[in-house]
Amino acid sequence: MEIILGIIAGWLLAVGINYFSDVLPVSRSLVGVPCHQCQAAFPWLRYLLLQPCAACGAKRTPRAWAVQVLFTAAVVAIFLFPPGRLGVWLGSGLLAYFAVVAVIDLEHRLILYSVSWVGAGIGLLIGLGRNPLLDTLLGGAVGFGIMFTFYYLGILFNRLMSHLRHQESDEVALGYGDVNLAGIIGLLLGWPEILGGLMIAIVLGGVVSGLLMAGMALLRRYKAMTAIPYAPFLLIGAMIFLYIPKN
Repeated sequence: MEIILGIIAGWLLAVGINYFSDVLPVSRSLVGVPCHQCQAAFPWLRYLLLQPCAACGAKRTPRAWAVQVLFTAAVVAIFLFPPGRLGVWLGSGLLAYFAVVAVIDLEHRLILYSVSWVGAGIGLLIGLGRNPLLDTLLGGAVGFGIMFTFYYLGILFNRLMSHLRHQESDEVALGYGDVNLAGIIGLLLGWPEILGGLMIAIVLGGVVSGLLMAGMALLRRYKAMTAIPYAPFLLIGAMIFLYIPKN
């Protein structure tokens, strides 16, 4: 029974993830879903069932299928192995929010302010259920403050490199959306767990960045100041504390 419920809940939540990821970066509002090929409106039933566009026949994107399959599997796992104090439904809903943030950041290198405001509310509510008020607020302040420091240092470093190269560059290591996300994660984890979550994110981000730069160098496609989406690393750091049971 848990597997059936998990499949239904996971599939429906995954539809929501795809919907928000499709419309928010483009329209900044909750509107009908246009076909990625011809921009014709998608009927909801066809969208729900991942059917091709009725107007031009364009198939749904690989991302849409990947989200549906992988997220449904993740929710089934949550139903079978509930994540501690989060529980089944709250754990599934929070994971859906994380997925929206990650997909939009991976595709657009963008964390919308509207998504961050929703996340701040979610983070505060869940954080107060896990920690005392002071620890929750301190975690949010520390997460925001640490990442804001890195954000500002990244701007200064970019200006220095632009000056040395005599070439302007808009690329920065972190976006302000990452700063907001770190504050949200701080609310979720509270103090002092936010320090562990940020440490995991920084280490993972450094390792992946190093591997990407090495790969680009081997392929002779290296480009200085190449930015990578940082939200997935922050979210992984948070998920380790929120979803993996402590011994």
